[in-house]
Amino acid sequence: MSGRWSLRRRLGLWLAASVATLWLAAATVAGLVLRHEIDEVFDSALQEVAQRVLPLAYSELLAREDGASAQHMPPVGPHREYITYMVRDGEGRVLLQSSDAEQMAIPAGLAPGFHTTARLRTYTEAAVRGTIIVTTAEELDHRAAAVRRAGMALIWPLVALVPIALAGVWLTLRLTLRPVLAFRQAIAERGRGNLAPVPEQGLPEEMAPVAGAVNALMDRLRGALEAERGFAANSAHELRTPIAAALAQTQRLMAELPEGPAQERARTIAGALRRLSRLSEKLLQLAKAEGAGLLAEAPAPRHVIDDLDRQSARAGDIALTIAADGGPVSDLDPDAFAVLARNLIENALKHGTPDTPVHVRLDADRLEISNHGAAVPAERLAMLLRPFERGPTGADGSGLGLAIAAAICRGAGLTLEIASPIPGAADGFSAIVRFPKAFRS
Repeated sequence: MSGRWSLRRRLGLWLAASVATLWLAAATVAGLVLRHEIDEVFDSALQEVAQRVLPLAYSELLAREDGASAQHMPPVGPHREYITYMVRDGEGRVLLQSSDAEQMAIPAGLAPGFHTTARLRTYTEAAVRGTIIVTTAEELDHRAAAVRRAGMALIWPLVALVPIALAGVWLTLRLTLRPVLAFRQAIAERGRGNLAPVPEQGLPEEMAPVAGAVNALMDRLRGALEAERGFAANSAHELRTPIAAALAQTQRLMAELPEGPAQERARTIAGALRRLSRLSEKLLQLAKAEGAGLLAEAPAPRHVIDDLDRQSARAGDIALTIAADGGPVSDLDPDAFAVLARNLIENALKHGTPDTPVHVRLDADRLEISNHGAAVPAERLAMLLRPFERGPTGADGSGLGLAIAAAICRGAGLTLEIASPIPGAADGFSAIVRFPKAFRS
């Protein structure tokens, strides 16, 4: 599961990242355009200030008694002067300057037009045949700060936009993918044998063919399961009938023959036919367990265990306990459950200590069967779940009981746990079938 990824999460992250990236790209382009526009606006302001100051400076100099002395223009009020100016004569002497011009350190000897120094952007205008030169200046830091403020005004909304975009994308994907998630849940519910068609209503156009293919596959699987069940039923009938007829004829022959070697051979044949009958039944059970068709499409009540002690030849040796709620409500096929329980109980009766009861308990979450007897070595315990494997016992058997139970549990999604000795005891054998949560009422 670690390699899986969520389409909804990936789409949400990609869409949100795309929106954020596009916003940043747009903000970057807008910032570059804004910087160009700001440069043009401030250059125009420098040029306009110079052109306005030039005639005023000329009039001021004509009206001044001592034209040789420089004059500072006093500020109208307390303020920061972003654009300063300085008026010089042709020889570079300062004639007139704004209040903050000295702090700017405006260089002299600049040709008319715009110039950029390490820290200033200047514009120079000359008049009266070059005898009056006006230079306006602005700090480059002021322009950079203006561009930064304008850029931040474009970028800061992104901080609020990203969470809003994530929420909007998540909500949109949740609503859009709801039919797909319902389709996934419907398929998951059919993973344990429910072969009912998957609803196709409400699916998007891209998913409708998938639903049709899944329904077609389940329809073919349903047909295969029905054919398999029919084959198993017919095979059981065809095998049991001739074996039963042969056994009846052998028993009749035993009754007609006098005591002697011939009757002993007939008795041997009868025993072999009985073993063959039991073996054929076990093989058919194993074929059913290892095939499909272990789940019913509608839950069946757990009444099978209640009948096993009445059907067993050693009914008095079964100590049956059923939970007060009647045990789990399972969708396991009743016949498959009966085969599972019967094999486990017969195994316990056959290999347990004589005259000691086999304890059978059915709870809401498990079926537990235990019997007393010789403990099975640990190295042999796991091998007992294989076909034709037997423990250290002299009892008659085919070695298929636990293998059939294990196959049914694998096919139906159950868990079979075997232990020897019984947990908390010195001897015995226990088998626990645990039902998944879907089984529980």
